[in-house]
Parts: sequence; C-alpha cells; structure tokens
Amino acid sequence: MAAPAQPKKIVAPTVSQINAEFVTQLACKYWAPHIKKKSPFDIKVIEEIYEKEIVKSSQYLENYLWMNYSPEVSSKAYLMSICYHFHSFLILLLFLDHCFNSLEVDLIRSQVQRLSLPMWMGFTARLELELKKTPKLRKFWNLIKKNDEKMDPEAREQAYQERRFLSQLIQKFISVLKSVPLSEPVTMDKVHYCERFIELMIDLEALLPTRRWFNTILDDSHLLVHCYLSNLVHREEDGHLFSQLLDMLKFYTGFEINDQTGNALTENEMTTIHYDRITSLQRAAFAHFPELYDFALSNVAEVDTRESLVKFFGPLSSNTLHQVASYLCLLPTLPKNEDTTFDKKFLLELLVSRHERRISQIQQLNQMPLYPTEKIIWDENIVPTEYYSGEGCLALPKLNLQFLTLHDYLLRNFNLFRLESTYEIRQDIEDSVSRMKPWQSEYGGVVFGGWARMAQPIVAFTVVEVAKPNIGENWPTRVRADVTINLNVRDHIKDEWEGLRKHDVCFLITVRPTKPYGTKFDRRRPFIEQVGLVYVRGCEIQGMLDDKGRVIEDGPEPRPNLRGESRTFRVFLDPNQYQQDMTNTIQNGAEDVYETFNIIMRRKPKENNFKAVLETIRNLMNTDCVVPDWLHDIILGYGDPSSAHYSKMPNQIATLDFNDTFLSIEHLKASFPGHNVKVTVDDPTLQIPPFRITFPVRSGKGKKRKDADEDEDTEEAKTLIVEPHVIPNRGPYPYNQPKRNTIQFTHTQIEAIRAGMQPGLTMVVGPPGTGKTDVAVQIISNIYHNFPEQRTLIVTHSNQALNQLFEKIMALDIDERHLLRLGHGEEELETEKDFSRYGRVNYVLARRIELLEEVKRLQKSLGVPGDASYTCETAGYFFLYQVMSRWEEYISKVKNKGRSYEEDMEIAEGCFRHIKKIFTQLEEFRASELLRSGLDRSKYLLVKEAKIIAMTCTHAALKRHDLVKLGFKYDNILMEEAAQILEIETFIPLLLQNPQDGFSRLKRWIMIGDHHQLPPVIKNMAFQKYSNMEQSLFTRFVRVGVPTVDLDAQGRARASLCNLYNWRYKNLGNLPHVQLLPEFSTANAGLLYDFQLINVEDFQGVGESEPNPYFYQNLGEAEYVVALFMYMCLLGYPADRISILTTYNGQKHLIRDIINRRCGNNPLIGRPNKVTTVDRFQGQQNDYILLSLVRTRAVGHLRDVRRLVVAMSRARLGLYIFARVSLFQNCFELTPAFSQLTARPLHLHIIPTEPFPTTRKNGERPSHEVQIIKNMPQMANFVYNMYMHLIQTTHHYHQTFLQLPPAMVEEGEEVQNQEIELEAEEEAMLIQADDIPSPPDDSCSQETLAPQSDTTPNQTETTASQTGADSNPQTLTASCEVIASVAGTVTAPVEAVTPQDATSAPAKTN
Repeated sequence: MAAPAQPKKIVAPTVSQINAEFVTQLACKYWAPHIKKKSPFDIKVIEEIYEKEIVKSSQYLENYLWMNYSPEVSSKAYLMSICYHFHSFLILLLFLDHCFNSLEVDLIRSQVQRLSLPMWMGFTARLELELKKTPKLRKFWNLIKKNDEKMDPEAREQAYQERRFLSQLIQKFISVLKSVPLSEPVTMDKVHYCERFIELMIDLEALLPTRRWFNTILDDSHLLVHCYLSNLVHREEDGHLFSQLLDMLKFYTGFEINDQTGNALTENEMTTIHYDRITSLQRAAFAHFPELYDFALSNVAEVDTRESLVKFFGPLSSNTLHQVASYLCLLPTLPKNEDTTFDKKFLLELLVSRHERRISQIQQLNQMPLYPTEKIIWDENIVPTEYYSGEGCLALPKLNLQFLTLHDYLLRNFNLFRLESTYEIRQDIEDSVSRMKPWQSEYGGVVFGGWARMAQPIVAFTVVEVAKPNIGENWPTRVRADVTINLNVRDHIKDEWEGLRKHDVCFLITVRPTKPYGTKFDRRRPFIEQVGLVYVRGCEIQGMLDDKGRVIEDGPEPRPNLRGESRTFRVFLDPNQYQQDMTNTIQNGAEDVYETFNIIMRRKPKENNFKAVLETIRNLMNTDCVVPDWLHDIILGYGDPSSAHYSKMPNQIATLDFNDTFLSIEHLKASFPGHNVKVTVDDPTLQIPPFRITFPVRSGKGKKRKDADEDEDTEEAKTLIVEPHVIPNRGPYPYNQPKRNTIQFTHTQIEAIRAGMQPGLTMVVGPPGTGKTDVAVQIISNIYHNFPEQRTLIVTHSNQALNQLFEKIMALDIDERHLLRLGHGEEELETEKDFSRYGRVNYVLARRIELLEEVKRLQKSLGVPGDASYTCETAGYFFLYQVMSRWEEYISKVKNKGRSYEEDMEIAEGCFRHIKKIFTQLEEFRASELLRSGLDRSKYLLVKEAKIIAMTCTHAALKRHDLVKLGFKYDNILMEEAAQILEIETFIPLLLQNPQDGFSRLKRWIMIGDHHQLPPVIKNMAFQKYSNMEQSLFTRFVRVGVPTVDLDAQGRARASLCNLYNWRYKNLGNLPHVQLLPEFSTANAGLLYDFQLINVEDFQGVGESEPNPYFYQNLGEAEYVVALFMYMCLLGYPADRISILTTYNGQKHLIRDIINRRCGNNPLIGRPNKVTTVDRFQGQQNDYILLSLVRTRAVGHLRDVRRLVVAMSRARLGLYIFARVSLFQNCFELTPAFSQLTARPLHLHIIPTEPFPTTRKNGERPSHEVQIIKNMPQMANFVYNMYMHLIQTTHHYHQTFLQLPPAMVEEGEEVQNQEIELEAEEEAMLIQADDIPSPPDDSCSQETLAPQSDTTPNQTETTASQTGADSNPQTLTASCEVIASVAGTVTAPVEAVTPQDATSAPAKTN
C-alpha cells in the first residue's frame, strides 16, 4: 500500500540524435517508408546491424527483416535479429502480446487467422470429445488430415512445429513457474516473465478469433491448476500481482460464451453446462469406482460445492484420481501397473476446480460494492500512481479493438471507469486528509492540527437502519446512518456543507496517526503511514436533519434556519459493503468498521457522478441490451466494418428531400462530381431549390450481369433524378416564411449530409474549421423535414458544444416547440428563450394563451357566438364545425374557375394553412390542460412533443434509468465531438429506450468528430496507455475500418496557418473564401507576420518553474504574452478578438494574475476573450491566438501530436507562439509544424506605427518601419513608453477640447457631462499607468503563483481572484510585480489562488 519512489523520467531522443543514429541512416537508404528510391536488399546489412546495433527501431524488423526473409538468406545473425534474443523470452511475450492487440494490421491479422483448428493436433482422447461437441468440425478435421498427408515430410514437420508453438510455450512457462521457490530469494526477471505470460494468456482468451481454438488448448494444459498450486501465488509480495492476473485469467477461461459460435450464454445455459459436467463425473464414478457410490447417487446440489467434492475425492489415492480424470478425458490413460506421475494435490484440485459450483458473473457484479475501499484505492497493481512508467504489466482490463460479448464490453468499461474514479478519489482523500494534519495526541487519540475545506472531523456516527434483504439476496436493501459534524468554519464554506444535496457522494474515513503533534507531512513519502489511514467507506447523502430529526427535503421551499454549528446528515451506506464488513466482523472477529470513522470528506459535485454512472452500467448488464442488429457486430469489432454503411443497408431510401441544403442547381451539380444529373423540368427558371433527389439503389441480389450490361449498369448507378418542388405557402405573415440555409456546402459535406439522412451508421471526420457543426445541423434539419414522425437525440461531450449546435438549429426552419434541451447547460445559450424542460412547459402555456387569443379574433371576425377560445378542446370543436365547414364550402365554389385563379388560390390556401396550424398546435397543447403539475407536463413534452432532444453524454449516463422509466423513445442519434467522448459514454445513449417488440427502433447513428485532436480526458497514465481507456468508440471504429466521410476543406484560418496542421490529414485544403475575403487577405496590423514562433530565453536566470508537482509556470513567457496582448490592444485590436492559450494550468493562472493587475479595468486595453489551456479551448476559435508553451527543460505533453494539432488550429488570422525554440524544434513528433515555424525569424517583428485596421495585404512589405524585439524586457519597455505616449496624447486632447470657445458648443450642459466623462476616463488610465512596465530593472525578484499540481491539462477553469479557504500557511502570491521587475515599479501583490481552487479535475459536464 505504500507508494513507490518516483521513477526517473526517460528522456526522449532529439531529432538530431535520431538522425545521427547508425540504424536511422541505414533506414533512410534501404527501408524507410518515406524514401522513394530504396537500395536493393543486401544480406551484409543484416550482419553489420547485428554486430553493431541489434534491432533498434526505425522499422528495421517489419520493413526489412520480414519483407526479405527466405531460407536461402537465413543465417544465425538473421534469425537472432528477428528473435532479438528476447531477453529470456520476456520480450518475445511482449512482442506477441502487442501483435494480438494490433489486429487492424493486415500482416498480423493474416498470421493470427492461422491459429485455428490444426492447433488441436496434440490432443488424443480430448480431441474426440471436442469433435462430438461440435460435429461440423469433424469434416474440417478430416480435410486437414488429408492436406497433411499430401505434404512432404519436411513441410509437415514445420507445420506441426507451428501448430504446437503455443502448447510448447505453455509447457515452458509451467517449468519456469515450478522453479520459483516458496521462500528463498527469486530473480524479479522470472517473476516478471510469469506475469507477462499470464497477461498474454488473458489477451488470447479475451479475443474471439484466438479464443475459439486456444481456450481448449489452455484447458487441456491445466495451466490454472498449476498456477494456483504454485509457490509464486503464496509469496505475499512477489506474487500479489501474479495472483490478481490469475484471477482475471480464471474469469476469462470460464467466460459465458460459446467459443465456436461466439454467442453469449444465458444463465440457464451455464447451469446446464455445469450440471452436464457433474453428471458425467457421477456416471463415471458409478460405473468404475465403487468407493464413490455415495457421490454418484447424491443430487447435484449436495455435491457441487468445493467442501463436498474434497470430502468425497480427498480420501482417494493418486492413481484413482488419475483414473477418474482420464475417464473424463482430462488426462491421458494411466497404463496398468504404473503409478501416476502427477501429485495428488494437483489431481484433486483438477477435479474439484472443474466441477465446483461457480457464482454467475452477473451475481458477482451485483454483490460488488460500488464505492472503493482502502484496499483498492492504494493498490498499485490496479490503481497505479501518476508515476506509472509503462514498463510493467498491471491487473487491469484492456479496451482494444474487439470484445467477446456485450457483457464483456460493459464489464471492462465498468471496471475501468470505477478504477479511474478511484484514482481521482485517492487524490482528493490524500489532499484533504493531509491538510487536516492528523497527529497522535498525548493520550493516544487523534488531534487535527489543520483543516480542509472539503473534509470535517466527525463528532458522532450512528447506524440508524438496516433494512431486511430482498427475497433471494443476502445483503440488506437499505442501510442508513447519521453523521454529525461541527461547522465552525467561514460562512461560505458552511453554506457549501449545508448545500449537500440528495445523492451527493461523501467518504467516511478512519485515521489512527502514529506521528506526534507537529510532525510535518511530506507529499513525496507514502501517504498511509504518515496519516495512519485505516478505513475508507463511501456513502450517499439523503439529506440534512432539522431540529426535530427529520430529513430536510430538496424543493422550492426555503430551507429552515438551524441554530448552532452542529449539523447532522443522514446518509445511505453501501448495502453490499456493509454486509461484507459485518460478515468479516462476526466470522473473523474483526473490529466493527462503522464504529471507527473520524473524518467525512465531500467532493466537488461535477466530479462526483461516478456512482450514478456505475449504477447505469450495472443496470444495463442486468437487462437484455438490445442493440440494433446492424450495429451489434461492429460494436464488438467483428464482421464487415462497412456493413452498417447506408450503401449496404437493406432499407436504403431512394428519394430524399434535401430541403434548403442546395443554394442553386449549379451548387447541386457541383456537389455530385462524376454523376449525371437529370432534372425533371427543362425550364431553367423552375430549376430552383428545394430539390428532391432520387438515387439509384442497388439491392446487391440476383444473378450476375453479363459484361455487355456492365456499362449500362454503371451509367445507371451514376444518374441522379432531381425534382424541384415548391414549398406550400404557409401564411400571409413574414414570420410564416421558412428560414433558409445560406451555406454553400462542399461535395464532401453533401456526402456527409446524404449519408446522415440514410439509415445506418455514418461517421464524419471533421478537421478543424471544416464545418462539422454546420453539417450536423443540416442533417438534423433534413431528417426533421423528411421524417416528421421521427425523433432525434443529440449528444455531445460538453455543454458548450451542445449550445453551439442548438443555437445553429434555432436559426433553421425547425419549429421551436419541437426543441428540448436537457441538463444544466441551457442557461449558457445566447438567447432569451429557455429550452430546458420547465422552460418549454412555460413556452407551451404562454403559446397556448397566444393561440387562444387568435381563435378569439377569428371567432369574432366570423361572427360566431359563444366562447370558442375557452380551452384547446373548445377551440378544436370550433375549427371542426365552424372553420372547416366554411373552407370546404369555399373550395367547392372556386375549384372549377380555371388557371387564372391559381395564384389567388395559393394565397388563400396559405392563409388556411396558417389558421389550421393554430388549431393543430392547440390540439397538441391539450395535454397541458389535462396535466396539472409542471413535472407531469415536462415529462409529456419529453416523451411525446419534442422531436429534437439534446443532452450531454454525462447527462445520458446519469439519467438513463429515469428516461427508460418514462418510456422515452427516439429513432436517430447524432453525436458531436464523438472522438472526445469515453467509449462507455458513447455506448449508453444507444440504450436510453426500451426495445420495441424485442428490437431496437434506432434507425440512424451519426458520429461526427476528429480522432486527430485530443481524446477523452483520462487522468491516470496507466489507464490511458496500458488499458487504452483514452480510446473513444469513434477512434476504435476508425481503427476497425468503418467507412468515414472525411471533410476536406477548411474555412476557418488563413491558408498559411492551415499549413501548420494540415499535414496531419489526408487532403485538407481551403475553401475559396479563405483566399478571397478581405479579412484573410489583409495583413495583421502592427505585426510583420501572420504567424511567428518567438524564442523566449530565461528571465533572471529562470525558465520554467514548478512550485508544486506538475504545476508548471514560465514567468518570462507570461510577461511576454501579456505585453504583446497590450501592444495589440493599444494599436486598436478589439480585446475580445484575442485569446491567450497555454499548455499548463500553472501558466494559465500566472497569466490571468498578470492580466488582472495590468489590464483589469483599463479602458485602453481591456481583457482578452479567454485565458485558458489548449485542452479546454478545443472546439473553440478566435481571430488572434497568443500561445505560451511554458516548458524549457522537457517537451512535456505537447509531444502528443493531437495536442499540437489543437494548439495550431485555434487561430483564424494570427498565431504567435512563445517558446524555448531549441527545445521544441528538436522534438521529432513536432517536426512538421516547427520546421515551418522556425523558417521565419525567431524574434518578434512589429510595426508600431501601423494602426489597426490596416490596408496592407498579407505578405506585402510594409511602408512603415519594422522594429525587431529581441527579448521580453525590451517589449515591456516598449509597451510602457507606447502607453505613456497614448495617455499624454489623450490628456492633450482633453485640454484642447475644454478650451474650445462657447460658440462651438450649443449646450453648456453637454460640455459639462463630457468633461466629467473625460476626467473619469483619464483618471482610470492614469491609475492603470502605474501597472504598465517602465524601463527594466533586473534587481527586482521573481515571484510565481503556486497552486497545487496540475497533472493533466484539461482542468476546470478557475479565476485567479477566487480564494480557497484551506490554503497552505505559505501564501501563494501571484507574480504581479513582474513587470515591476522589468520596469522598476513594484506593485502590491494580488489575492492568491489556493491549491483547492487553482486546480480541479476535468469536469464531467452534466
């Protein structure tokens, strides 16, 4: 449980070091993929490399050794180069494991397919048993034997060797395992070999293509029995990880799946298999072993426990046990008069483990506590620290390309999500408990020397209710307890504790410190032994108790004011955990955990939804998950990856109405290059949108056509029938006219829209600026108009993306009564309309009143007596008996009047449609009259009225149970930011509805994202890399080979800026307007270049600093960035068109702090649009981006090319990067971008006399003087002088204006008002002038902002002015004197940002 020492970081090689390497030089000559003219194969090269280097990357193995291998050129050096000695087979295991996890590679997949039925060649009696189980295999087996007989002896021997390879590998492992002693020292290489071998076995068992044949081989080798009886399992420290891996292997060997068909087995089928095994053992015992008659004649339930089996078989001799096993075809037959060579212990365990009753996987899951305990939280094998190096293996499931069943898929995700949450919980517990400083008092108790915002000492804890179990369960249905704490804290923290809501999760902690009062806590040392932590248990808040001991319910009523500082909370404990703890207390005499708690810890609400998500996943595993048939195999990673593409769907739609997608007939023709477009009308004046297009639909069935018909068939396949049509007149008022799309979509965007309208799976890869959101909105609009009865669910990763999508949807021709936004992000919508559930209820009620008023007016105009506008029902009768009768009479009179009436008739019909729509809406709103409560009305809207429902993926995961219970239904799903959503959070939205007649009603699944940008946020490196948890479902589908539509034209950035990242995409070009519009062709005023990399050297001898672990700052860069921002604002750039980005949270807080001091309320400067991290800015853009890369010692996480792509693609018109050039230009991964950046001067080139905006064209030589800024102090000095000059100019203007003669001003009062305004403005600027840098003074010291570590870049933004209440005694001051250190003017420090506020985990948006 003790945390290991922090390992030494491995330094990555630089570009120059890689290029200088011997193997790299040979690679560039012989086999590197990017070399066009390669030298011919030369055997001497292999000998030379073997002697000098042995295999050292550079694609030597795959592109040279394998490609050219043949027996003729084989030599010892050649073979050993391929084997690479494998360090006693350890590297061989690693190599094989990586191969089996890379099945998307054609070469590997073709080799894995050879692991099939011939592998059973080594079986004897077992072979017949297996062939009887699956009769169809016998035919294939006979065919294999015939083929083998035709082989020459040498080839046959070679084939036999290949087939026995895995069996021999297992025997090699068993021999190594048996050599491990029980207590004597053992080399860790041997232990690591055993661990890696079990890892390989798990991976082979967890893949259906390998499991199908290998599971039988593994079972026949009795590997699990050997392992469980081995000494390594009983070595407490060395064998801990091995034992955990062994449990995983046991789980997968007995997984509930038919190995041959791949179908999941039900609980009944698993019970049948178990009964068959027991009864076959009983039959063998009855027929051949008289001493086992009692066993043979007993019922199964009596003999299938481990204790019963040991009781019956334990007294038997080793030879008898061997004979029993041989009758079951588990071991070879024992020759007569010979003793068995197997140990009795082994034979007994073999029979018992095979026939004992096993608890089902779903029962195990239901009995598992959802809250982590101290045993899991600090187990480094399953929840590694942030220092995980990637070298060892771990007892963790992996998310790769393929899964056995949906249960396996959900279970792996369940475990990983639980453990990732556990890692975050561990960080919070360590932070809060260490802040409380628990010490041992003089009398042996606990005394707290500090305090924490998120934790409080417990005054009293009492279990108040343990409810009876449900029938068939052995755990209580409910366990409740009361926790009393004393809130003697600041008011705002007290409010936070009292604001704990129902279902909020807290943790109960027991500490028994052994350190005396005053001992300092060292974060680098193991946490548990320092604080004496003993127990951790989770709980869920039910509510706070009032003075009478009743739970205060959440609701609109104000909470009662409680007297004093003592507060009691009623909490729900985990029933499963409580049952386990009580069983341990009763059976083993352990202490009662629930009498020891002395700390309660809460967590931030946005990070605390893990329990609800885990419950959702567990509920899914307890129900029949009905995934559409066309999606099932693709989700599991099998079958034809293109089978769900619309072109292969059986229900493909031939004719689609593209509504307002096309702007003209020319646009339509340009959107289908290579197609023959036939318009149904010849008159060009009638060829106007909207258009219906009929596509050729080929069923793919029937006989093959003759060659003569092929050309005709191809011509038909490329012919589109286009039918222009007129949207019927909707009414006489301007608001009746439909809103229209104004975007001229490209042909790839049109293909994405077409695919999204068709049934099936559509995947759109959208590079930065290619209009992903516009495509998504058009797909939604077209589905809405083509299939008005269908409902579409929109899911995104973040509230911000959802709001952007929603705002664009509102601009299209979609009736707003059909829009609904779920979750807590709708308040950020830039509209006065409220699209939340209750907002829509209010809209319906208000709209109902408006429409009834219209009915009243109509009734009055028709002269009909009565009160038709009283309710929606009376309005309906009025329409039926008064309006329709008059309309039908009118139609009968005018229908035969000839063509001259067509126009007038169209207007009349438009007016009638307007009237009819009023009554149609009132009919829909009738339910709101019948349903009286707002909750019922909102549920009705969700289930019946809304056609387009939007929510975040987290909201879907949290609320699935409620949605299914309501009967929520939908037909289509559109996911934006799909590459940023966790695999499981992508899958859950598919199952937010109950199946319809046993089938899913889902018709379309549109996923839009970009796997070349940042993946889902996973804090722990082990889960990120080892378990591949950062792989989104979108990325996995791309790896599997699901067809994608790749958008290929960006319209966001200048072409020159696009070049910095377009190398990462296939064919990313620019839209025409990027070249033509003035804003893209005009230069950036006051700056020579549109993008520039500015080298920043150490300031006062310091580059990057790290006040707390992973909290990186760079003072020189921060000041330089702010100085450039101020310079741009002084030139006239609007501050809101500039954003400042950085790669680390520490730098973000430092820059914000400097901005607050320097530019805060200054009318001449203002604040930038945003100061945030690159990760948080994904999906956003601005005209001008100032980017600080911070690091000066190591490249850090910018080495991830996906983060580089995001950083380079946020700017539209100008990108200015501040970095240590020598470091980043030597990073191999960043070379494509930095080679372009370093081609320009590395000092900032400015044109101070060129005002904003400028008429200079981008790339033109400026007519004004260019000034070169060589360092940050020079820039600070320049900005100071520029600012002072501006103030003096303003002051001079002010004086001149006040001295104007009275005749020039008509009203003296106006002069007085302007005087007051100018004086106020001047005063503000003069005050701000104190914070503007003056000439440098290097004598001033550097101070940095130092909140706690920021291990990941994606963290919630916290403003620098927020002050945490539980900060360290060491004040965390911001470096607001920095420009003073440059300028010689020292300013007062700003309120510090505390660790608690400064960093927070990535918010899982709701």
